[in-house]
Amino acid sequence: MGTRDLIADLRAGRVPDAGALRSFAAGLADGRVSDAQAGAFAMAVCLNGLGPGGAVALTEGMRDSGKVLDWDLPGPVVDKHSTGGVGDPVSLVLAPALAALGCYVPMISGRGLGHSGGTLDKLQSIPGFAVDLELRAFRDVVAGVGCAIVAASADIAPADRRLYAVRDVTATVDSIELITASILSKKLAGGIAGLVLDVKVGSGAFMGTLALARALAQSLVGVANGAGCPAMALITDMHQPLAPALGNALEVAEVMRVLDGAIDTPLAEVTLRLGAALLVLAGQARDETAARAALRGVLAGGQARDRFGAMVAAQGGPVDFVRCWADHLPTAPMICDVPAPMAGHVAAIDGVALGLAVVRMGGGRQVETDRIDPAVGLSHVIRLGAAVQAGAPLARVHATSAESAAGAVAQVQAAIVVGAAPKLPPLIHEVVR
Repeated sequence: MGTRDLIADLRAGRVPDAGALRSFAAGLADGRVSDAQAGAFAMAVCLNGLGPGGAVALTEGMRDSGKVLDWDLPGPVVDKHSTGGVGDPVSLVLAPALAALGCYVPMISGRGLGHSGGTLDKLQSIPGFAVDLELRAFRDVVAGVGCAIVAASADIAPADRRLYAVRDVTATVDSIELITASILSKKLAGGIAGLVLDVKVGSGAFMGTLALARALAQSLVGVANGAGCPAMALITDMHQPLAPALGNALEVAEVMRVLDGAIDTPLAEVTLRLGAALLVLAGQARDETAARAALRGVLAGGQARDRFGAMVAAQGGPVDFVRCWADHLPTAPMICDVPAPMAGHVAAIDGVALGLAVVRMGGGRQVETDRIDPAVGLSHVIRLGAAVQAGAPLARVHATSAESAAGAVAQVQAAIVVGAAPKLPPLIHEVVR
């Protein structure tokens, strides 16, 4: 079946042939499929779906469109993926904690998207940290340290890179099946044997409702398992930032506090839940209670911190980073508090608005060519339900100038609603197995 026939079947609502979907993915990578055909395909999928098994076939085809890594290591090779939120540096805590427990974590990550922060951008606030590693160097770091966090190379899932660019300009980004294939094709190309998915829901997430988050989680888990990779998902809360900071260096500072032993925080709790699920999935723990205890042990005992430090050094960062991280992270010249406009309780937090405030300060990209200032952002962000007095701080702004700081103060005051005490959402909404 050719591409034209495949598109015609999708447009007519007929179930596509699995072989045709794999061939289509190969054609995206080698240029046989035109941009016009890719756009028509994406629109047809948005309108009519891929049918039973279609998302698995497309994911496998996109995975196989480039290099698929294989590993010969004395422990399970596992990974984690988040659908994106604000104040969410879980990967930077989880990867070294898993490595300290005998797992190997070859984490292929991304940059900030829209209002959400990117794992790679956070790591690059550490002086010298290199995310664009050659394959041999990537393998060496994973084998030697137990974890590495890098950008996808050009030969990892090239079909996804091509299709995503077309989706971005054809209003077809929000198809759950295409989102699933995009996420999993890159993760599965990493040669992993287990995957845990952190699907965010709430005001700071791309999935604003539990129904949408559940549909995406079920799709991701079902397709990953269908493609031969054991997987499960946690639907976690993003009605407020997970960590009390947004911005690249500021979030790394929160990571270091957890790695230094501050493990009774929401950031640590989500890390423990995701990590425990993955350890059980990989056969490294008999149950989640034992897995959680093991993870708490390596966080409290400093083994996870030491793995993080080894990864930073192996990827070009300072060899003494974990010993004096505050000296290495950049700081902003203008720091001021955001005063509460009235007394009351924190009734709601618009996470998207907070994320965009950081982007406008220079902490993210408004266009692809923008350079990120790693020092700017927000810290000490207040939690939902907290009681505040008029003039008390809702957050702290870290900016490059008084003008930028004033704009951020106004944006944060608009994003954090003070009023009646709300019903607090759970940190973990659901588990999808």
